[in-house]
Amino acid sequence: MAAQCVTKVELSIACTNLLDKDVGSKSDPLCVLLQNTSGQWYEVDRTERIKNSLSPKFSKKFLIDYYFEIVQKLKFGIYDIDNKTFDLSDDDFLGEFECTLGQIVSSRTLTKPLVLKNGKPAGRGSIMITAEEVKDNRVVVLEVEARKLDNKDFFGKSDPYLEFHKQTGDGSWVMVHRTEVIKNNLNPVWRPFKISLNSLCYSDMDKSIKVECYDYDSDGSHDLIGSFQTTMSKLKEACRSSPVEFECINEKKRQKKKNYKNSGIVSVKHCEIIVECTFLDYIMGGCQLNFTVGIDFTGSNGDPRSPDSLHYLSPNGVNEYLTAIWSVGMVIQDYDTDKMFPAFGFGAQIPPSFQVSHEFPINFNPSNPFCNGIQGIVDAYRACLPQLKLYGPTNFSPIINHVARFAAAATQQQTASQYFILLIITDGVITDLDQTRTAIVNASKLPMSIIIVGVGGADFDAMEFLDGDDGVLRSPSGEPAVRDIVQFVPFRKFQNSPKEALAQCVLAEVPQQVVNYFSTYKLQPPNAPAA
Repeated sequence: MAAQCVTKVELSIACTNLLDKDVGSKSDPLCVLLQNTSGQWYEVDRTERIKNSLSPKFSKKFLIDYYFEIVQKLKFGIYDIDNKTFDLSDDDFLGEFECTLGQIVSSRTLTKPLVLKNGKPAGRGSIMITAEEVKDNRVVVLEVEARKLDNKDFFGKSDPYLEFHKQTGDGSWVMVHRTEVIKNNLNPVWRPFKISLNSLCYSDMDKSIKVECYDYDSDGSHDLIGSFQTTMSKLKEACRSSPVEFECINEKKRQKKKNYKNSGIVSVKHCEIIVECTFLDYIMGGCQLNFTVGIDFTGSNGDPRSPDSLHYLSPNGVNEYLTAIWSVGMVIQDYDTDKMFPAFGFGAQIPPSFQVSHEFPINFNPSNPFCNGIQGIVDAYRACLPQLKLYGPTNFSPIINHVARFAAAATQQQTASQYFILLIITDGVITDLDQTRTAIVNASKLPMSIIIVGVGGADFDAMEFLDGDDGVLRSPSGEPAVRDIVQFVPFRKFQNSPKEALAQCVLAEVPQQVVNYFSTYKLQPPNAPAA
């Protein structure tokens, strides 16, 4: 399967005439993409939120693998976001559209009305989806600053941001990137950013690129400071010792003022084209995924001999813990050549002295905690269960730090040779939250991802907090995680789903996490093909 060539498709989303759900201002829309697998909808990705706009053009693109032989059902949901929670159920629903990826690619651009959950029209709201095949994995890295920008604000200074636009075949302009807003500054320095070469100019070095500089306004009426046009050939000349500079021109102002010079200077300090490896480039280039399991044996699970315990083995020998191990492990084991997986327990009193341990091998062999294949983990789990006394508290940090030590050792190899995935299965509330936050922030600098599956009916709010989707996770000292490496799902969401469903949901973010880590540290696969 891995060797087949996957076509990647980039989807651009725009909407018009959205419902207005905000009093005193306009809706703040976001688009979420869901894909249907085995009859269940799973979130693939979501765009940025655009403030105060009923006709948003989203800058973030959806990147999706296109398989000709599979009917890939997609759903685009539009929501008005007025809070900081990641969950969309508490946001106003503005409409949705369902179709297949085949319908989109065969139309190239698909414009359709949005409908409400009851199938009725969502006012006059419509969605436009444009598909492009991604044929080039070259990426442009840019560092840009500006000076002496026009001041558009009465109180304080302008809040500038840049928009990059590419020119399509019919001469129209499509926005491909929007920088962050720099508040109250006429000499802004934007963070370095990346745009795919295909997105920026269809990989054509001489195709026009338009850059517009705006003053951000919270009511959505952003003021144009000025703009200029350039090409990739020109941008490529930039280096830190000799930046490429452009006059930012405001045409309306130029026509009104006789002695108009410009509305500021935009300076490109650095422009570099790099080739970004895909997830399959790393996997096919020899990167191994190392899988470790951490199992919660705390007392709140209930006595394993009692049928209402989460560790109780049903007559056919399964429970939620084993189902989660099978589901996730069966996918990951294909990417690990030796198929030897360390498995640990925490929160139990263990033989012979029955001291509480938060990091013990479930085969009781500290010098060799490896189990042979996923079946080996299952066998070790079943064998150790009668020998343990379930206890507490629920501490995650020892196991996270244990895997992090191996991940840190792997970084000495200077290639993208190993990536570590830790699956923690737990029944509930975490006790060492501060130590766990610190452990995750430290682990975010290492080649590892953490998947947490919550079993049983507990309140998992703290777990949602560790999954950095709704904002950056910070350690108690305030240090931010450099990457979002935690994915949390409650098992109850998948109780009645096919066994593949849980794995597809929890593993969906892993390929991007692998790519982000290795590309950030500029690491190539061990057997990288010659450039």
